[in-house]
Amino acid sequence: MTGPEQLHPSAALAINHVGVTVPDVFAAIDWYGDVFGFRCIMGPRLLEPANHREAASSLGPSFRRAWQAHLLCGNNVGIELFQFLDPPVQAHDAANPIDFTRRGPWHLCMTYPDVAQAIRVITTNGGVMLSEPTAFVPGRPWTLAYAADPWGIVLEIMSHSYAEVFSNWPQPGQTQPPTFVQRP
Repeated sequence: MTGPEQLHPSAALAINHVGVTVPDVFAAIDWYGDVFGFRCIMGPRLLEPANHREAASSLGPSFRRAWQAHLLCGNNVGIELFQFLDPPVQAHDAANPIDFTRRGPWHLCMTYPDVAQAIRVITTNGGVMLSEPTAFVPGRPWTLAYAADPWGIVLEIMSHSYAEVFSNWPQPGQTQPPTFVQRP
């Protein structure tokens, strides 16, 4: 029996971009640029099914109109912003700011060495702190916190790289090692 087909067995794929729906694409371009230094490299542009094959084929028959912009992060990963006009963007549930029960991405994480400072900048610019900066492994300098942008998109700020933090667990100093789940 052969294993699953792979795109390239010797290398992991890189993240190209993450799509994010916002209610005001122009304000989001400004906010993500001012707060995180993301640079708008294209758009906003109008998307309509008749003129954009990718929109018509991927967004389905109810999609009629949207504005789209592309931002570039410091490591060349993109943030693709969408403001859906018809049908319009729905408001998020303010009573449940972290809705982890829905399928798909539920937060966007950026690395910044001073998590508390990043949270101050986010909240000073109209965002909301959802959790205090927390050192999550005793004896390690790793800190994280959650916030939301002005439109309710959940943001995580982590002090160290993903690879550094999540490789080689359990880490020295952990008082409770993680409980790993066996594949059924």
